[in-house]
Amino acid sequence: MRRARWAALTSALGVGLVCAPPLPLAHAAAPVQRAAPCPQPREAGQPRAQLPAQLWPQEQLNFTEAWELTRGRGVKVAVIDSGVDATHPQLRGKVKQLDVTKTGTEDCVGHGTEVAGIIGATDMRRQGIPFLGVAPGVQLISIKAAVGGEQNDPKWAPAAIRRAVDLGAKVINMSSQSPDYAELRAAVQYALQKDVVIVAAAGNLKDQSQTARNAYPASYQGVIAVGALNKDGSLATFSNQTTPVTVTAPGQSVVSTWPQGTYHVADGTSQAAPFVAGTAALIRSYHPKMNREQVKRQIELTADGSRGQGTGSGVVNPLRAVTTVARGQAAVANGPQKVKLDQPPPDDPVGRMIALSIAGVTLTAAAGVAVGSVVIPAGRRRGWRAES
Repeated sequence: MRRARWAALTSALGVGLVCAPPLPLAHAAAPVQRAAPCPQPREAGQPRAQLPAQLWPQEQLNFTEAWELTRGRGVKVAVIDSGVDATHPQLRGKVKQLDVTKTGTEDCVGHGTEVAGIIGATDMRRQGIPFLGVAPGVQLISIKAAVGGEQNDPKWAPAAIRRAVDLGAKVINMSSQSPDYAELRAAVQYALQKDVVIVAAAGNLKDQSQTARNAYPASYQGVIAVGALNKDGSLATFSNQTTPVTVTAPGQSVVSTWPQGTYHVADGTSQAAPFVAGTAALIRSYHPKMNREQVKRQIELTADGSRGQGTGSGVVNPLRAVTTVARGQAAVANGPQKVKLDQPPPDDPVGRMIALSIAGVTLTAAAGVAVGSVVIPAGRRRGWRAES
């Protein structure tokens, strides 16, 4: 009965299938289950040979410029999602796997593997693979808290959050959306009190006829809520504007890792959130004394400018977020700021819409030694639920 009521709630919210509801509380002593066979085949991915030579989110965010200073080493990032395929060549050796669903650690949806890749996929350009993770030096903690469909238990997400905190995660990514409920709210507060940065997807709308409602955990105070952008820098129509957005990131036609060593293209705020989670990891690595509130403020003050409702402080700017020092309500440059100003080509095929994270991109930064101030109101956080 409880799961039936949860399904009705998430359906009313437009919550997605992949990583929708929260997770159950995992006990520290509980053994990790072996990966069980997936109940049904997931969508097939693309071989690496089919990847385009240039990927627009990487071109726009230009996060590799920050790698001269940090790649996120020493920071643990928890991916609370549908699990992660830790055998993928770009994720191998950097993923700790746990499961609170009691269905095994295998990613039967693919969503969690996508999110993990955007955050920390290994740089394999020498092997001819153009796709890169924002912070390839991080250690990823995959906590499976969703199985897809309407079988997710609302206890899973809160349990996964608490487990991530207890395992030492400094950043948690939740590319999901759900209604507000006591257990989730308490788990988020537990993480924030432990100085953990939480990044969440603002949520996706299936179409314009759907009634927009606040998505959680993105709408909780203290959470970094991420909206999704199109290639032309505009806010994606599916990006939930009701959730108080902090910043935006690319969320259209985003390429990332997929189970069985393949790749996948998708749209959604679920894809946008991990770009910001990776940026938070770079900041925490390079500025280890910054607390989670300062990290959030740093991301807000160095973003590239609001574009109206649903965009928060604007597009996340990884390089500026790492290399500037926030003073008062301004971000002052602390070194050269190399940021691309190119706009992506207008119409390119849009990948399947996945409601788990979103992002958008159009960087507006200044080069030189001193960069002027950036003052823009920050948004709040979005909810948990995976869509694809």
